[in-house]
Amino acid sequence: MMRRPFEGITVVSLEQAVAAPYCSSRLAQAGARVIKVERPEGDFARGYDRAVHGHASYFLWLNTGKESIALDLKQADDLALMKRMIAKADVFIQNLAPGAVERLGIGSEALRAQHPRLITLDISGYGREGERANLKAYDFLVQGESGLLAVSGPPQAYGRIGVSLCDIGAGMYALSAVQQALFLRERTGQGASLHVSLFSGAFDWMAVPLLHQIYSDRAPARVGLKHPSIAPYGGFECADGEILLISVQNNREFARLCEQVLGDASLAQDPRFKENADRVKHRDALDALIGQRFATRSRHEMEDALQKADIAFGGINSVEAVAKHAQARYWKMPLGEAQIDMMAPPFDADWQSGSFDPAPSIDQHGEAIRREFAQSL
Repeated sequence: MMRRPFEGITVVSLEQAVAAPYCSSRLAQAGARVIKVERPEGDFARGYDRAVHGHASYFLWLNTGKESIALDLKQADDLALMKRMIAKADVFIQNLAPGAVERLGIGSEALRAQHPRLITLDISGYGREGERANLKAYDFLVQGESGLLAVSGPPQAYGRIGVSLCDIGAGMYALSAVQQALFLRERTGQGASLHVSLFSGAFDWMAVPLLHQIYSDRAPARVGLKHPSIAPYGGFECADGEILLISVQNNREFARLCEQVLGDASLAQDPRFKENADRVKHRDALDALIGQRFATRSRHEMEDALQKADIAFGGINSVEAVAKHAQARYWKMPLGEAQIDMMAPPFDADWQSGSFDPAPSIDQHGEAIRREFAQSL
């Protein structure tokens, strides 16, 4: 296997939950040495569940290949050790409550003044400025505050998005920022101070609804499986009770749908359906026609017809079905004496090994790290 991109890079991450661990775990997978600093009782994500042989699914997913040291930063000796570790790091990540690292004397401004080559990354709920900057925030709360819940799900009731979308998004944006900062440091020799918030990531994703609101005074409504500005687009029940999703993006696709799937080429010339804007206006009538056709065939039969017509489709799969999906990819990950299947990275690269290193137990590497950083600078 070829060298990994971040071999030789040391990351000290004072982290908890999802967003910061997501970022640091991806750096670890790319070869960085990641020292995870936990409270004496451990990252509270260790207790989120006991789904994988008694271990938390969140923790195993986001902490592979890291070293763990447990520190009580209210104790002078542990705080001094933390500062020595940061002094030798390339990247320092933290996602504690607002103001916590500043009170400890390890805020990004102070650290950057002492260590010009250091890259600091602060992950927060709402950013550095504004009236909500000092509020604690969790994924679910930011789903609501950012408007994501206002444009998602059926019109009857709000529903939480079923994965930690804002946490993961912040972790991904943080990873991108760190990678850019490392690349820039190669050119300039200077580190950087980076700030990412859960809200800012979600706000970026809300660009289209926000632009509709700001410039047309009409934000998209919650329309369930439909799309507020494209038709046909939605889910249709087949004869066997399975639901298939279709998405038709242009008039050519719609003509093929009418002729090859619905069996009525003339529908493409119907004034109600000729252009996408017409189809959106008369969505109920169009959906009723499509629904009648789907109701006569099984999911398998409809998938075959849609594929032959080159119409994009997908099913609403259960989690059980996705676990066995033809496109699902897993890597092996050690867990004690056993191995588990963990979701593989979403990209392929020559430097990947095809397996994960284990996630650490609390303070697993504490003794060795304390010896390594025992000497004062």
